[in-house]
Amino acid sequence: MSLDVALLLFPGVTQLDLTGPFEVFRRIPDARVHVVWKDLAPVRSDSGLSIVPTATLADVRAADVLCVPGGAGQIPLMEDEEVLDWIAGVGAGARFVTSVCVGSLLLGAAGLLRGYRATSHWASLPLLAAYGASPVEARVVVDRNRVTGGGVTAGIDFALTLAELVGSRELGEAIQLALEYDPSPPFTSGHPRGAPASIVERVRAQFADRVAQRTEQARRYAAREITVRS
Repeated sequence: MSLDVALLLFPGVTQLDLTGPFEVFRRIPDARVHVVWKDLAPVRSDSGLSIVPTATLADVRAADVLCVPGGAGQIPLMEDEEVLDWIAGVGAGARFVTSVCVGSLLLGAAGLLRGYRATSHWASLPLLAAYGASPVEARVVVDRNRVTGGGVTAGIDFALTLAELVGSRELGEAIQLALEYDPSPPFTSGHPRGAPASIVERVRAQFADRVAQRTEQARRYAAREITVRS
């Protein structure tokens, strides 16, 4: 059975949020992965790497899997009606509605996480509550057909989980082996619960401006100052 995956691309995306899941999705038999943006011009990620879309928002109006990554560019999209309408429309008919990192905030702003458990990057995780979701501190959260991944590298874990859900455990394991996804990080600082306090504060400071903007957007959304989708 074929599987259409719509993977949103946008200026300022974190490329690994997108390319990590892409590497998994493309190995699912009969999967067609559409990398979608407003036009087909190369799109610059937040690291400066450019990615070329394969389809436009107008081209892709339905998909079996909707996947929304995160990155600094998520912030302006929170009030981009064209993009939010597309997310809401594709998500309404998708078999699975998914995200990586702060892409879950975009799902929330599109009205797709109300009443669901979900996760996000640790620095922005509490903000999900403003969009009607129940924040969960976990690498991957599955709640019915909503599958959300934590920050950046968790996109690979999330995509492997999805491969099992749409296929089988054997499929997920085979893709993991093909990718030699066998992490053995040199440090234990991949999450605040294991990182030294000084490192946590250093990284929080790096994210401070983005988190402040996201916090203000969440406040405005909760106060109905931003369009609330049903």
